[in-house]
Amino acid sequence: MTATGEAVSAGGLTVQTAGGSLVGAAEAVLASARDAGVAVALAGKDATLWGPEATSEASVRLGWLDVVDKGRELLPEVQVLRDALTAEGVDRVVLCGMGGSSLAPEVVCASAGVPLVVVDTTDPGQVRSALVELARTVVVVSSKSGGTVETDSHRRAARAAFESAGIDPAQRVVVVTDPGSPFETAAREEGSRAVFLADPDVGGRYSALTAFGLVPAGLAGVDVGALLDQAAALLPTLSTDDSPALALGAVLGGGAVAGRDKLVLPPAEGLVGFGDWVEQLVAESTGKQGKGLLPVVVESVDAPGTEPAADNQLVVVGTSAPALPDAGTAVTGPLGAQFLAWEYATAIVGWSMATNPFDQPNVQESKDNTGAILSGEPPPVREPLFVESGVEVHATGDLLASVDTLAGALDALLAAVPQRGYLAVMAYLDRQADADALGLRAALAARLAHPVTFGWAPRFLHSTGQFHKGGPQTGAFLQVTGAVTEDLEVPGRDFTFGGLQAAQALGDLRALSSRDRPVLTLHLTDRAAGLRALLEAARR
Repeated sequence: MTATGEAVSAGGLTVQTAGGSLVGAAEAVLASARDAGVAVALAGKDATLWGPEATSEASVRLGWLDVVDKGRELLPEVQVLRDALTAEGVDRVVLCGMGGSSLAPEVVCASAGVPLVVVDTTDPGQVRSALVELARTVVVVSSKSGGTVETDSHRRAARAAFESAGIDPAQRVVVVTDPGSPFETAAREEGSRAVFLADPDVGGRYSALTAFGLVPAGLAGVDVGALLDQAAALLPTLSTDDSPALALGAVLGGGAVAGRDKLVLPPAEGLVGFGDWVEQLVAESTGKQGKGLLPVVVESVDAPGTEPAADNQLVVVGTSAPALPDAGTAVTGPLGAQFLAWEYATAIVGWSMATNPFDQPNVQESKDNTGAILSGEPPPVREPLFVESGVEVHATGDLLASVDTLAGALDALLAAVPQRGYLAVMAYLDRQADADALGLRAALAARLAHPVTFGWAPRFLHSTGQFHKGGPQTGAFLQVTGAVTEDLEVPGRDFTFGGLQAAQALGDLRALSSRDRPVLTLHLTDRAAGLRALLEAARR
């Protein structure tokens, strides 16, 4: 790698960087890595690379380096089940999972043009809309721990839906989980026709090429063997100092250490939704101890508010376009190689920043807050500061002192973003029915000289949620919730999906408020009308 942008290529992957300062930062990391023998150590699964405090965790989190052989062992079983389901007229796959259990297979299927219905929400409308056409549907419930509250709720709702339709849920609910988890126990007791056990030595966000990624995508009809072949081509390069995956890790880690801690991710050519998968991997792996690399998924390479010249940003594009932005990197190659390369690169970022890339110490905080609310802790009475056009306006602290309009509330929030900070939009809505909410990111970014992220809730809690709480405390937050007009029961639980969604919003609000972060909460009493009013105010 040189300041002139010389490409690093091997194993089907190419990494090319432009911008003298970024290249220099990357070269410094590469030099240190070569001196320390990091490439050989990581490929050999040396758990001591990230320091003594991380060694115990790392020792049981490096199985993603062995995924090719283990994945190939899994493929025949997946194919047998797919053939059996097809013979029964079952050709619609619904995947219920959160974070690493859903993002990778969603990218795989979308990039291959293969239908897959993903349920990574607690919005009752979105869950209900997925549990249709049951005569031709198989539901894959996917959770590493087997205790994820969202996915357990999905599993319960799916079983009840099949039973109501006169279909044996044991024949239509497929489980992907770690050995010995509550999901495995329940599935065995219920007589499920298929239980796929994943490698317990792989963390959720590094699981793209394990059972969590391969089973749902394979059942949907993707040639997942090709993904493993692509990863296999890259695998031998990982122990070398001229590996493109090491070069990518050096760019990301060197950039972050040098202050370029905002990772701008435009759409990758041919890889649909790939930025969302990278977002979870990088944000949850690096956002801790008051530091981290914040991914910013944007609509295009020239999207509003993502000017690559900003001295705290670096841009990674998934295209071979000849012109790279200043402080930009192009990463090109097939999806299987990209998955493995980014996992490897993220581990290198952790080494560069002296953080453990395999834990997520702050994710549990919002979960605990949610659990306390669901278990009967009375939520505080929250009267809105004012109501405008079907939008109830709430805020932390004195954020909205002397403000009484929706437009003014947004102005106050934008003004509260600190130097070198960011704004996070968090939408507790239906990402199909309320898809227009995505427009908030670009609308607000056009008005702000700082990065703006967008996350559908609660899936962002398993992604950037770690960064929000554990990373640099420079965020300002827009939380958008919506009224539930038709709730959905969670069978066997004393809460509904609507109640769970509300508890998650309040639980995360408590976590952010405890850090004195500015949070503007807008509750849409009429989702359609409120969203129109909010977008109009954001675009003014």
